Amino acid sequence: MAEDRKESRLLARLLRVQLFPRRGSGRRVRLLVRQEESTAARTLAGRVALVVVLFLSVLAVFWLDRDGLRDAADGVVSFIDVIYFTMVTVTTVGYGDIVPVTDRARLIDSFFVTPIRFFVLFIFVGTAYQMVFQRMMEERRMKKLEDSLTGHVIVCGFGQSGRIAAVELVAKGEKPEHVVVIDQNEGAARAAAEAGFVALVGSATSEEIMRRAVVQQARALILCVGRDDTTVLATLTARQLSKDLRIIASVRENENAKLARQGGADVIVSPARVGGYLLADAVESAYTVGLINEMLSERGRVRLSERAPKEDEIGRQVRALPCLVIGVERDKKRILFWDLGDTEVKADDLMLVIEGPASEERGAAA
Repeated sequence: MAEDRKESRLLARLLRVQLFPRRGSGRRVRLLVRQEESTAARTLAGRVALVVVLFLSVLAVFWLDRDGLRDAADGVVSFIDVIYFTMVTVTTVGYGDIVPVTDRARLIDSFFVTPIRFFVLFIFVGTAYQMVFQRMMEERRMKKLEDSLTGHVIVCGFGQSGRIAAVELVAKGEKPEHVVVIDQNEGAARAAAEAGFVALVGSATSEEIMRRAVVQQARALILCVGRDDTTVLATLTARQLSKDLRIIASVRENENAKLARQGGADVIVSPARVGGYLLADAVESAYTVGLINEMLSERGRVRLSERAPKEDEIGRQVRALPCLVIGVERDKKRILFWDLGDTEVKADDLMLVIEGPASEERGAAA
């Protein structure tokens, strides 16, 4: 009953995320820097307000110094004339019907109005670049990126676990540009980009961001976002978009592992459970933790790997191989090392082996 209640609470949180998304969940996603529509609107409003303030400042100065201006039509400069003169002067139109006639008015136009005129021009040009040209360049860059991605690995969450996973993928031979990192935190995404990975700012639960990461052509998806409800929803989203994608999900609570697997996760990793096992084992053992860490890391002297047989290993007995074979999967059945005996290696076997520099040297000599 307790487990059912926990699953119900998790499902309720998932429904809240789907039915009542957080403010900004529909924001436009960009490479590295997310251009939020609300932020863009605020930026534009701020720049318009600044331009209005500048126009009002010039208007106030011209009105106070209206005696230095002359209207060619009737010789009288009214408030409407000052508004008109302000607009045509700042926008560099200048019809010549109202002109500064005193030295002070001309100095004001030279040293006060002219800098404002250039500043307003820069605001308009900068806004046009940011709102139009930069967006076009970003879309072109994203399209080029999407066309180049295939067989890549997506890592959702660039925290401690995600960072280690991404670095380890590169150590195992994956090209950094074939590792796509998704994180809602812009700082984390920038850190991933600086490390050489492709980085997207957004939520792993967003179908749009998954499509941006070309999940349909990805080889695997690693979910280490730190929240089980987000993990399950991201699993459902990714599985809907790609039926053949291999999904590896990090789940904190054991009772949520079943939901992640039902959602489509192929492999469930529980860092808390694995860490607990190692912590308890370290009470009595001196080398186990270090050996396991070394075997799992590509940089370790002793490596645990799952691989197909090499060409020179096919047809040889398992015990005669230079590596230590601790298990073989054959015809969807697992044979562990105590049952292998004189078993000969077949081409379609999947072997779980422990090997290091010594075994590689022996293999080369053989």
